[in-house]
Amino acid sequence: MRLPARLLRRRLDSHKGDFGHILILAGSLRFSGAAVLSAAAAMRSGAGLITIGLPKSIARAAIKIKPKEAMILPLPETKEGSLSQAAYKKIEGFLNNIDILLIGPGLTHDKSTQALIRKVILSADKPIVIDADGINALAGHLGTLKTKRNIIITPHPGEMSGLTGLSKTEIQNNRKEVSRRFARDQQITVVLKGHKTVVADAKGNFYTNKTGNPGMATAGSGDVLTGIIASFLGQGLDTFKAAKYAVYLHGLAGDLAAKEKTQLGMIASDITDKIPEAIKICS
Repeated sequence: MRLPARLLRRRLDSHKGDFGHILILAGSLRFSGAAVLSAAAAMRSGAGLITIGLPKSIARAAIKIKPKEAMILPLPETKEGSLSQAAYKKIEGFLNNIDILLIGPGLTHDKSTQALIRKVILSADKPIVIDADGINALAGHLGTLKTKRNIIITPHPGEMSGLTGLSKTEIQNNRKEVSRRFARDQQITVVLKGHKTVVADAKGNFYTNKTGNPGMATAGSGDVLTGIIASFLGQGLDTFKAAKYAVYLHGLAGDLAAKEKTQLGMIASDITDKIPEAIKICS
């Protein structure tokens, strides 16, 4: 699959602001690497600017491991080291500076954090990519989605079960129909992850992915995918195309990583390392 010309061709007078400023709200004391993985993948897939919003207690440590190109936004936290509702005011003010919001990886199930997630999604007037604990925060609160447009959610079957009330078996046996119906009903774009990840949007567009391998079933692989999706949104693709091409590229990078590292030996950051090579193949 060839990537869109919009991603591959850049004007000679381009500057970083042309390719999207992404705010990544992710990570916690226990899951400090989630935001770093998303940020690195976004940068490798063409994002212009990245700001990582982190609990303040891990922000200083993250400076040592984050992509050198990314910026840090330290935020108020809970006693357990996750983002707290007190972070909302600072986040709200910062939303005016960005183009894309990525929210969810590693944020935990803390009640204060989950309430913050819903409040930010409701107030953000930007395209949003919602993953992991961002999705979990929406279970029982689907009205949060219906007030918005330009949203992409990236659930695995377990998270989709929490949103729909269907069992994982029902979802896996009807991946196409479940994804299409949820995308239509909520007026969003759905990326249902797993073997042959599917992408569906509210307009009826649908895509089944054929890249990727079992070696990608490793911690942080989904964080890499959300970073690529957010990057493609920031570079001007609509939600369906951003999700479709990101899923394909993510899988291709995973296939390249498996050839070098083996499926058994690969980790999520190996996928990120192969993004430039995958882009060359798709150019």
